[in-house]
Amino acid sequence: MTFNRIASDPAVLDGQPCIRGQRLTVRRVLEALAVCTDRAELRKEYPELEDEDIRQALEYAASNLADRVVELG
Repeated sequence: MTFNRIASDPAVLDGQPCIRGQRLTVRRVLEALAVCTDRAELRKEYPELEDEDIRQALEYAASNLADRVVELG
């Protein structure tokens, strides 16, 4: 998978993955998606976000959670 809109730079926000070189982390986009009831509301909050930014943030998160076995207890 290629994430051409997501980059990590140790000098920016401690290397957290960010959207298009902005100081907007993938984590923040995911948190906003969880609380915003629709994309229009999300756009008001973050007008710099494009649909492809959101898509790649979701795909990036999914790829980092891919099928790991977690032992409980």
